[in-house]
Amino acid sequence: MANFGPKDIKKLREATNAGMMDCKTALVEADGDFDGAVAWLREKGLGAAAKKAGKVAAEGVVSVEVSDHKAVIVEVNSQTDFVAQNNTFKTVVANVTKHAFDNNLADAEAINASTLNGQAFSDYLSLQIATIGENLVVRRAGLIASDDETVAINGYVHANNRVAVLLGAKCEDKATADKVRAELKNIAMHAAAMSPSTLSYKDFDPQFVADETNGRIEKVKKENEELVRLKKPLKNVPAYVSRLQLTDEVLATAKAEIEAELKAEGKPEKIWDRIVPGKLERFISDNTLLDQELALLDQKYVMDDSLTVAQYIEKVSGGKAIITDFIRLEVGEGIEVEEEDFAAEVAKQMA
Repeated sequence: MANFGPKDIKKLREATNAGMMDCKTALVEADGDFDGAVAWLREKGLGAAAKKAGKVAAEGVVSVEVSDHKAVIVEVNSQTDFVAQNNTFKTVVANVTKHAFDNNLADAEAINASTLNGQAFSDYLSLQIATIGENLVVRRAGLIASDDETVAINGYVHANNRVAVLLGAKCEDKATADKVRAELKNIAMHAAAMSPSTLSYKDFDPQFVADETNGRIEKVKKENEELVRLKKPLKNVPAYVSRLQLTDEVLATAKAEIEAELKAEGKPEKIWDRIVPGKLERFISDNTLLDQELALLDQKYVMDDSLTVAQYIEKVSGGKAIITDFIRLEVGEGIEVEEEDFAAEVAKQMA
């Protein structure tokens, strides 16, 4: 009989969070040696994890850790939402997030290739998989960091822990950075709710814009059909959908057409300079629907929809700050989950 007792089993269970009987078996297999028992459980955990590896992990949480000069964001997936609410899973997420923060790990690849508590991260995660009983995946992560005191960094994680955002802004001085930092959290809340996919229209691929153009124009036409039925004012049907398409020539043509309309309406030319800028701004707004939907800086700010996010940050900073970094993660986005036919699955098990 191996030389160990109930206290040893309890100690091993607290250290590994493995089941009581598994801990007892591990100590038997290791002839009472504590480290050997931990190794045996780790090996068993690796075996259990392998069985779970084929399961799609599309649930989970997004976690952030933020300081004045650094912020990390990590998405950890589980198979079910039930496990995502489990305290053991939450501890794993907290450990992974702190690990990424402390070691400046910029993406999921860096985390998964790292070492945590003296063991390969893959081994650490496999042991957690065995303990929790579901496949776990550190799927995505991001890092914004700077020692420059004129850089402001902040973030926000929604109450359901399924959406989180990090933002960074370059400012002209430290005082502006200190002021802008609090505003960045509000803008991060905006981004969590409004789902932009990129920072600026400048990030769009021209082919993506071209592919999106006709569909979005047709959408406005369909909306106008409903507005006609409701006897409400119609929307202007755009010719473009992104500022990327509004070249100097396009804007010059739009301005000339506005001036021609004013002339046809008999408006005195001496007051055109008070009318044209507003109408040209309306033209740009009507013809940048893609930007307003998907580009953070070009969206109408929810806390002041008379301004875009870019205009708002310019206003509150006195023109001394621009947002330069943006990371938004939402749990499971982009993962294809196979729909299961429950009846067919039961029939398969009974066959």
